[in-house]
Amino acid sequence: MARQEPHKSVRHSWHEDAQAFVLGTFLCAVSVQFLTASGLITGQTAGLGVLLSYVLPLPFAVTFFLVNIPFYVLGYLRLGARFTIKTFLAVALVSGFSELVPLYLSFETLNPWFAAFFAGATAGLGLIVIFRHGASLGGIGVLGLWMQDRFGIQAGWVQLGFDALLFAAAFFVLDPMLVVMSLAGAVVVNLIIGVNHRQDRYIGR
Repeated sequence: MARQEPHKSVRHSWHEDAQAFVLGTFLCAVSVQFLTASGLITGQTAGLGVLLSYVLPLPFAVTFFLVNIPFYVLGYLRLGARFTIKTFLAVALVSGFSELVPLYLSFETLNPWFAAFFAGATAGLGLIVIFRHGASLGGIGVLGLWMQDRFGIQAGWVQLGFDALLFAAAFFVLDPMLVVMSLAGAVVVNLIIGVNHRQDRYIGR
């Protein structure tokens, strides 16, 4: 049997990045609309932004953008300027779209369980698109990598610990059942990413 030659990794062009960023961030903004319309949250910095928008007189677009600012420095030091600039643009687009989506999408009836799972699905798909084009939407992953390098703490444990604290705090703000539904939606996000975002299957960069 002939040996299959390995594929060469080809960097995305600027217009491929552009369409992917618009699509991925729009899907994530739609996810936020489902969450906020039902009083739900999600994990990572997006979840922190949503939770803060419930307790502060600020919209999600503002809280999400602000909570990510400290992580840009870590992103630059750990992953370089290209990743940091792309992440900044992705966060800005999600913030912008999250202000526009409610103008065109509202719900007369929305079951919270449906909202949790659909928000998880749209966020998972949007994040995969963003990840595959060299960016992210949150700083906790970058913080995890920095703490792993600096203190030897596994990055995965840092992210898990952050989400545990976030959802624990949510019990003081939201109805406990809404927190449970939010956890279910977060599981959907991670399942989609875990199954579909794999470097051994995806070769484009």
